[in-house]
Amino acid sequence: MYSVILVDDHPLLLRGLQDLMSSASEFEVIGASTTGAEAVSLICHLQPDIAVLDVAMPGMDGLEVLRATRHKRHTRSIFLTATISGPQISDALKLGLSGILLKEHAPEELLNCMRKVADGGKWLPQELLSRASRTSDEAMIEKLSLLTAREREITALICGGLSNRSIASRLGTSEGTIGIHLHNIFRKLDISNRTSLAALHVQYMTAKGA
Repeated sequence: MYSVILVDDHPLLLRGLQDLMSSASEFEVIGASTTGAEAVSLICHLQPDIAVLDVAMPGMDGLEVLRATRHKRHTRSIFLTATISGPQISDALKLGLSGILLKEHAPEELLNCMRKVADGGKWLPQELLSRASRTSDEAMIEKLSLLTAREREITALICGGLSNRSIASRLGTSEGTIGIHLHNIFRKLDISNRTSLAALHVQYMTAKGA
């Protein structure tokens, strides 16, 4: 039986993963966490055979967890993520990542991935590996493409110098809703402030030839 630690900042998804593991007799969940910092502690102390990590988490993300635990050779790490960029994949591979799986895949696919990794193999789909070799401009455009139409609209207004209140007024919504959208934008693009967002948006528009 292989010991497993599960890490995802969404409690409901984490619960679902634990239920999935209970249906597979070869895996035993010995720890679960919603934060990267706690994940590092669990991996270092429990030394699981497999760590299934989300990438986008507040505070310490999955890549930082992988970096902090890369010396734990016994543990093989798998990224289970909604989105991942080319540079993130490239960095993760350098740190010894054993598998990558997008959350859009069926739960059974995760079990297949874990079985292969547990046997010492790698689960690295070619369509994801190809992202790691893209140019920085391509990777940046890819990041911006993760945004929804409303998020791109808000990004353009922010880059026009408008405040959250002004954007809310223009779009007929609340300032709090704009704040939530902005939080999601920062998280998807792996940035932390409006200045970085504006710079990224300008690069995106230039690369697109706008």
